[in-house]
Amino acid sequence: MRKENFEGIASGLREAIAHAKGEAHGLTIHEFPDLDVAAVRAKTKLSQGDFARAFGVAIGTLQGWEQRRRRPEGPARALLMLIDHDPISVVNTLAAARQGVKLAGIEAARRHKLRSARVRRTG
Repeated sequence: MRKENFEGIASGLREAIAHAKGEAHGLTIHEFPDLDVAAVRAKTKLSQGDFARAFGVAIGTLQGWEQRRRRPEGPARALLMLIDHDPISVVNTLAAARQGVKLAGIEAARRHKLRSARVRRTG
C-alpha cells in the first residue's frame, strides 16, 4: 500500500473516532425522515405482492416495514424515498435495467451456442 493511501485511510479513521466521541467539527451528516412505507406503497396502487415483485423486496420485509416492526435502512430506504417521490420513473428505470440484463443474457447464450456449434464441427 502506498503511503498516501495509508494516510488517507488513517485520516478517515481519526475523523470517525472523533465523530464517535462527539469531537468532530465540519462534518455533514444527512438524516432522512421516517418513511410511512404503507403510504408509499398506497401511492403506487400496488398490492403488497406486486410492490414486492416490482421493486425486488421480500414480501415479509415489506410487511415488517409497513407494520413498523422493522425499519428500512441504507439503499432500501433510498429506493423507497425515490418511489415516494416519483414511482413511475423508478418503475421505468428498473424495467429498462431488467431489459438490459435480459438482452445481455440473450447475447451470452447466443455466443455460447455459436462456440458449442464450432466445437462440434471441429471435434
